Amino acid sequence: MRSTLREFLPTIIFLGKFLGIYLVASMLYGAYVTSFEPRPDPATSIVARHTSDALDLCGWNTEAVDNIRKPTTEIAYNSRDILSIYEGCNGINVMIIFVAFLVAFGPINKRLWWYIPLGILILHICNLFRITALFWVSLNKPDFMYFLHKYLFTAALYVVTFVLWIIWVRMYLRPKTVKV
Repeated sequence: MRSTLREFLPTIIFLGKFLGIYLVASMLYGAYVTSFEPRPDPATSIVARHTSDALDLCGWNTEAVDNIRKPTTEIAYNSRDILSIYEGCNGINVMIIFVAFLVAFGPINKRLWWYIPLGILILHICNLFRITALFWVSLNKPDFMYFLHKYLFTAALYVVTFVLWIIWVRMYLRPKTVKV
């Protein structure tokens, strides 16, 4: 029994750190989000504005407008609300999961301090692509909106997160080269 526990101790420590970091960060984020009710939190507004800017670059004349009665930011096109961006769409929860894994996995070092912001930036850009695609779906194929939003595009964001983790684990486990 004791040798089995020792064998799994690194995994148990990893899971404890991961869950602890994730739960604390999620609770802090939840308190942050609810402090702005009934309006949307600034992070959601920023993501909506970045999405609107990306759509404008693609030739769509859109506008991001905070809803004063609900915690959403609307993306409007031709004076019509096309997409509502809620707190869950801003990607912060995925970023929390990403960071919790990295911090739980290995030692905090200089490489990690560079990799975390880079990964968050990549996740943010992928999330903007996701929301931009949802805007297009909402305009052109609204019958597919639920499936694409709930499953396909959300899964794609988690796949990017998983790939970033794999890259980190491979970088971390790569043997150190000795300079002669």
